[in-house]
Amino acid sequence: MAFPTRRSVVTTALATVAAGTLLSPRTAAASEAAPTSTAVRRHRRQPLRRAHAHNDYLHTRPLYDALEHGFTSVEADIFLVDGELLVAHEATDLDPARTLASLYLDPLLARVRANHGTVHLGHHEPVQLLIDIKTDGAAAYLELDRQLRRYRRMLTSYHHGRVRPGAVTPVISGDRAARVPMEAQQSRYAFYDGRPEDLGTSATAAFIPLISSSWSDGFSWLGAGPFPAAERDKLRSHVDRAHRNGQRVRFWATPDAPGPAREAVWTELLAAGVDHLNTDDLAGLEAFLRTHDRDGRTGAAQPRG
Repeated sequence: MAFPTRRSVVTTALATVAAGTLLSPRTAAASEAAPTSTAVRRHRRQPLRRAHAHNDYLHTRPLYDALEHGFTSVEADIFLVDGELLVAHEATDLDPARTLASLYLDPLLARVRANHGTVHLGHHEPVQLLIDIKTDGAAAYLELDRQLRRYRRMLTSYHHGRVRPGAVTPVISGDRAARVPMEAQQSRYAFYDGRPEDLGTSATAAFIPLISSSWSDGFSWLGAGPFPAAERDKLRSHVDRAHRNGQRVRFWATPDAPGPAREAVWTELLAAGVDHLNTDDLAGLEAFLRTHDRDGRTGAAQPRG
């Protein structure tokens, strides 16, 4: 695809400002950081180990909304534009003010400092930051690695075969070209989002702590009627195999429209031990997990060396 330049992005942003629709970075940051009364009430609630905010940056207050709902995993899509990592789902949505650092890395660091070393106050398990590289995987990862090193004190890291836990665990997804420079590193501050074909290979949880795939790639059931027995067995076998390797499991593109079909799929995912339930509906998944997941209210597991 034709890669956007900072000049084209800035031009689009200035046009938006002229229309009166773009907040300044300072105004946006203040709006995002300001706690709501609901946030104060949720502050003392247990975080939800299985809650993953898909396309988190599309919410009104990226990161903050998810954390207030108790989520322990958030996802941000990034593009490399003239040396900066911009957060957006499509190139047409790029905004030079919406960087990975301003939306995620800086707020997470501020929160970790305020909470004496944790993202969720009093809970010492990590929050997963799933970073989906949309294009130009190798170059984008190298810039990401450069930026992550500025935040290394809060990050889970890998050094010469050993994993050191941190408050935030970056996991790299998306463009698969990022894998080559990552595997070549003896020290890094991110991990790799694997696929089912990575199960049983030489890649351990110290490199691939997460196995992700599209639900429709392996399953036809979308929550209507009974779950076919063969598909239930396949799901549980997949999860068990990953867990034996110390790896977590996530599916994207599961049904996400409120209703009994979504609840049926989520119930089966919980029963199988799937580690991250994927949603755009923060309140809906929070309500479901606080009702149904009695054993999953701590943070996500660390990569293991």
